[in-house]
Amino acid sequence: MANPPPSHYPDIGDLGEDLVAQWLQSTGWIILHRRFGCRWGEIDIIAQSSEPILAFVEVKTRSPGSWDDGGRNAITQIKQAKIGKTAGIFLAKYPKKAEYPCRFDVAIVSCQIISQQSQKLSAIQKPMASSSVAGYQLHLQEYIPAAFDWAME
Repeated sequence: MANPPPSHYPDIGDLGEDLVAQWLQSTGWIILHRRFGCRWGEIDIIAQSSEPILAFVEVKTRSPGSWDDGGRNAITQIKQAKIGKTAGIFLAKYPKKAEYPCRFDVAIVSCQIISQQSQKLSAIQKPMASSSVAGYQLHLQEYIPAAFDWAME
């Protein structure tokens, strides 16, 4: 039997972002924007806490054993610069939010097809949040507040 066309498969990156957005909301954050994009790049989630603090959240969703340490190594200096410039565009578009303290967070989500789950998942640290959707099991493994600094210009 042939594989279904790529449009048949869910975008696991979107599923990971959904899980992180739901977790943030459950912990009291307000989601201001999802997939905010400009010519510099895209920010997966922009959230505001009650303090108020703005968090520009980069979500990395990977299958277990990924080459880039679950997405941690994908947050390069170039990626950080793109996120920082995009955050600057967001703050210029919403100047009242520019008065809030800002930080850049990273969320690490593991994803596995449910039919391929093995005992390895039980050995992974207890996830902060989990979700089963579209035949995938997703786990928010790590949420890193203020994962990197960027001087917004």
